[in-house]
Amino acid sequence: MYTHSRGGAARSSDRVHDVLREEILDGTLAPGMALAEIEQSERLGVSRTPLREALARLQADGLVSARGGRGLVVAPLTLDDVRALFEVREALEVKAARLAALRRDPAPFVELRDELRASAERLASDPSRREYYAQTSRMDAAIDAAAASPHLVAALRGVRVHVARVRRLSRENADRLRDAAQEHLMILDAIIEGSEQMAAYATELHLHRSLASIVRTMQEPESKETHQ
Repeated sequence: MYTHSRGGAARSSDRVHDVLREEILDGTLAPGMALAEIEQSERLGVSRTPLREALARLQADGLVSARGGRGLVVAPLTLDDVRALFEVREALEVKAARLAALRRDPAPFVELRDELRASAERLASDPSRREYYAQTSRMDAAIDAAAASPHLVAALRGVRVHVARVRRLSRENADRLRDAAQEHLMILDAIIEGSEQMAAYATELHLHRSLASIVRTMQEPESKETHQ
């Protein structure tokens, strides 16, 4: 009986964790938003025990933080946070691209390049950009597999959780998305050719431009308030 109860609680905790995680990553739960236990347990239809377990996991992932002893909130996302994230992201992704170019089997990357080129041409007619983002996720997975560096890949997975939070800031910028698609194609070309140097350069360029775009987006409200 006890085992069954714990199993049910664990499943509830997993479900709540997955729901809250997705809502944090897609911005439904905004940075700084309070996560009151009573409100969230009623909204999600669970008791406080699985909710607390889910929140503890999200806190360990850095997606939820304590607010001065007054409960938990969605972790803030400041410009300093974004810049610090990109410092780590650049170190890991540039190395992964180098290793992928060195160790790759070209065939899956050729297939990815063709798919990504086709989806990039359809960006304007796909408001959700679901196809494009699915393909960039497959590209990340292919680079991870080709790099064949378990510890590096594990570190990248942790970073990508937070990358997903900031990536949505560029989703409404059609010009940036088109440029990003071309940058991804440059990375794929370099890996296919087995050029470590070009793979590293293309990755650095992509990350530099992505960060600049995100910084501009985050500064826009502040700029508008200044000029009012």
